[in-house]
Amino acid sequence: MKPRYFCTLFDSGYLLKGLAMLRSLARFCPTAKVYVLCMDEQTQHILERLDLPFVSCIPLREVEDEALLKAKADRGVAEYCWTLSPCLPWHVMQGHPEIDFITYVDADLLFYSEVEPLFAEIGESSIAIIEHRFTPRLKDREVNGRFCVEWVSFRRDEQGMACLARWREQCIEWCYYRLEDGKMGDQKYLDEWPNRYSACHILMNVGAGIAPWNYAQYRFASDAAGHITVAGAPLLFYHFHQFQLLDNGGFDRLSSFYTSECAEPNAVYAAYEADLKIRLAEVRALVPGFKAGLKPAASVRGRRWIQQFVPFWVKEIARRFLRY
Repeated sequence: MKPRYFCTLFDSGYLLKGLAMLRSLARFCPTAKVYVLCMDEQTQHILERLDLPFVSCIPLREVEDEALLKAKADRGVAEYCWTLSPCLPWHVMQGHPEIDFITYVDADLLFYSEVEPLFAEIGESSIAIIEHRFTPRLKDREVNGRFCVEWVSFRRDEQGMACLARWREQCIEWCYYRLEDGKMGDQKYLDEWPNRYSACHILMNVGAGIAPWNYAQYRFASDAAGHITVAGAPLLFYHFHQFQLLDNGGFDRLSSFYTSECAEPNAVYAAYEADLKIRLAEVRALVPGFKAGLKPAASVRGRRWIQQFVPFWVKEIARRFLRY
């Protein structure tokens, strides 16, 4: 089988999640070759010590040019990571002419079964994107973006490279955590792609892109081999939005904003938690006492309690008071 090229980015605060994603991707895509943009030195140091044969580390300084450094100066950490979403695959494609097709994936995914069906579905398309597939209750959130930048693929052809170059330029120019003039972060730019590019494919596999914003509309089960299924199909990957690792060894899965409609799929989360415990032990074998990304349990629980029980108007008053 030919190599499948991926890229992703994360810092030490996301290292455990990123490592879980990488290990699961390698398990279910044996020919995967992943370029990781290391957002800090500790991330690069640990990944290089782990010596994963399918991972190539890219230091942040290698990607940053004058335009990116200018953008970095007035953007938050998350906003700058979003700015880099198209810059990373562009950088990799420029430096590796042998790569004909590359996929950007988010660091907080976990893969549960073979990903080859996605590539079979993409076929010879130049671009591949995936919808949020919001539940009816959350459909109004589509104003922030119909598509999710969790799996975005580009082919080295006219449409693929034109799309990637345009997205890169757009994100460098404007990429903020607010809805403004038809823009929102890095993701709302994707809304125009299906109409603008005839070779843009929207992934339809129901097992891909399951996430807090859409799981409530699906039925989860297990097949004869014990693999998790969603709507009768194999679960390919889940997006662990909001998920937190706690400093007491526990986890915080989701806020009541999602679970009030429907409890999270327990088997999906239990598998992720089990894997993260292994990743923490793996990293601590190299760096004893490693705790980057582990949130204070008391403060997280307190924040969830406020989210669930304090009226919205009270939170708005408190937010405005604290601002001043």
